[in-house]
Parts: sequence; C-alpha cells; structure tokens
Amino acid sequence: MAQAIQIAGALLILVAYALVQLSALDPRGRPFLLLNLAGAIVLAGSAYGAEQWGFLVLNAAWALASAASLIRASMRTAPV
Repeated sequence: MAQAIQIAGALLILVAYALVQLSALDPRGRPFLLLNLAGAIVLAGSAYGAEQWGFLVLNAAWALASAASLIRASMRTAPV
C-alpha cells in the first residue's frame, strides 16, 4: 500500500512537470502549483511514516516552496 501511495504522489509531481514541458500548464499557475503541493505532501507523509528523513526533508521543502508560490499567486490575482 505504501508503494501505491508513493507512486500516486510521484505521478502528481511528474504530470505537473510533463504538462509544463508540453506548454499545457504555466509553471507559476495554480494548477501546476497545486499538483506539486499535493504530490509533495503525499510523498512527505509517506516518508514520515517510513522514517525516511532525507526524503521527508526534500518533499517538505518542495511542499513549502509550492505553498509559498501559491500564496504569491493568490496575492497577484487578489482584487485591490
């Protein structure tokens, strides 16, 4: 089961990356950032459960970067 969860999280990140490479998503847009955030959270949770600390640090940083970018994107599009 843990492998399936990890694969799902990895696929979220990889699909986001592939869609950017195909010019189907903007790398600063909400859909890309949400896919990255969701994938990183899934992978960080899986890493935590398996006590894989290096993998946890990597994905926690990935999730924080995606969350910060989502906040910035929201501030850019928020009505003044």
